[in-house]
Amino acid sequence: MDLTPYRMFLTRGVGRHHEKLSSFELALRDAGIQCYNLVTVSSILPAGVEIVKKEVGLDAMKPGQIVFCVMARNSTDEPGRQLAASVGVAVPGSKAQYGYLSEHHSFGQNEREAGEYAEDLAAEMLASTLGIDFDPDGSWDEKKEQWKIGGKVFRTRNITQAAVCRKRGGKRVWTTVVTAAVFII
Repeated sequence: MDLTPYRMFLTRGVGRHHEKLSSFELALRDAGIQCYNLVTVSSILPAGVEIVKKEVGLDAMKPGQIVFCVMARNSTDEPGRQLAASVGVAVPGSKAQYGYLSEHHSFGQNEREAGEYAEDLAAEMLASTLGIDFDPDGSWDEKKEQWKIGGKVFRTRNITQAAVCRKRGGKRVWTTVVTAAVFII
């Protein structure tokens, strides 16, 4: 039985509750993936995988299904603390080459900062696999929105969820952020 994914979608969510586990459940609900048995896997993007819209991916799955994903999550109950979770994606130019996904969890970063960091991390992992020195400041071509490293071109993107933890009704509440690259087999 071949378990190699052929499609993938990205999703994100935030949840708030006085219980930490319930805040995680609410974040999964916000992301639309609460009704699946999620199995987290490491960060390889299968060669040739098609990245589809979330709605297309969800239509291909059924509640209770075992679903593989790369997930980033972060939680806090400290009021005023900013938190973020991000999954970065590095897609090689050749469909025959596998790519990378990265998980990044941070405090004090906004959505843009956390997303860029996750993208850089995924790009660096792909470059090191290809045996190429990586300079994130010198390899990005803003005009083409792509990386060119060692003569190889690839694209990056991210899915990021950031939030600020707040009190609710004067009480501390857990805030959880989650992002995921969800695989369809």
